Amino acid sequence: MHAWVVDHCAPIDDGPIVRVERAEPTPGQGQILVAVRCCGVCRTDLHLAEGDLPPRRPGVVPGHEVVGVVQARGPGAVRFDLGQRVGVPWLARTDGSCPYCRRGDENLCAASTFTGWDVDGGYADFCLADEAFAYALADDLDDESAAPLLCAGIIGYRSLRAAAVPAGGTLGIYGFGGSAHLTAQVALHLGLRVHVLTRGEHNQRLATDLGVDSVGAAADAPPEPLDGAILFAPAGELVPVALRALGPGGTLAVAGIWLSDIPSIEYEAELFREKRLRSVTANTRQDGEEFLALASRFGVAATTVAYPMDQAPRAMADLMHGRFGGAAVLHN
Repeated sequence: MHAWVVDHCAPIDDGPIVRVERAEPTPGQGQILVAVRCCGVCRTDLHLAEGDLPPRRPGVVPGHEVVGVVQARGPGAVRFDLGQRVGVPWLARTDGSCPYCRRGDENLCAASTFTGWDVDGGYADFCLADEAFAYALADDLDDESAAPLLCAGIIGYRSLRAAAVPAGGTLGIYGFGGSAHLTAQVALHLGLRVHVLTRGEHNQRLATDLGVDSVGAAADAPPEPLDGAILFAPAGELVPVALRALGPGGTLAVAGIWLSDIPSIEYEAELFREKRLRSVTANTRQDGEEFLALASRFGVAATTVAYPMDQAPRAMADLMHGRFGGAAVLHN
């Protein structure tokens, strides 16, 4: 089979991923073999290729927003039928027995593994998945629209919950790429006022087209105090900016797995009056099920740009340089 692998870590324009030939994998206990139809391009894939997020094993295949069909089943795999369409997400497996898993916080499991980081992902013709961590996909979602929901959508939903905006409250969104434009739609359907602070003409136009309440540059002050905010941009310098924009008791949730260094925070101006700063770490399977149900109910639509699978490096470079709004999706 064809597969893209992280050959070495380097700026994306220097060619850190290469296409190779590999044997088709064989599913093990409880696993399914998925014939990949398409795979979303997440900024985490870019961090992996460039070394911000060091690969956990040599030659790993990126990609964790995988849509495909079940090609084969390993021993004990009975959840999905052959030929059934499934989604393979970021969270690949947990131990299921640690204190975090037992209390419902499997996203914090120290033994967790992740698709496209620990195990091979979807930038390939086939990938393996633990059937317990895959999702059945609704018929009303086409392949390309479904792919970004499997990470960008799910992590955005968890971040929205972490921001703890009360009913009818105000949400600030910093950065407006693949995850943010899905989160904004959910927030608007829930009746929140949404203010987007982002750079880039493509992203600002996309936010405006979605009908958010205001759009400004990343360092601008929103038109009203925020009850909560989500930082999607991997820019630590925006943390004090977003904290200043919060009203008393507001929460800033940092959505990314990687963030540049945060400058010093001025306590009185940026954190006092019970403001909260918290990170968001991966997601649980329950997050995924809840979000996919909401996405279907609200008609959440991903704005996508399609690329052939053999142009994965170009899609990642275009993401890096902000050449599109929304999410890129690779097609086999």
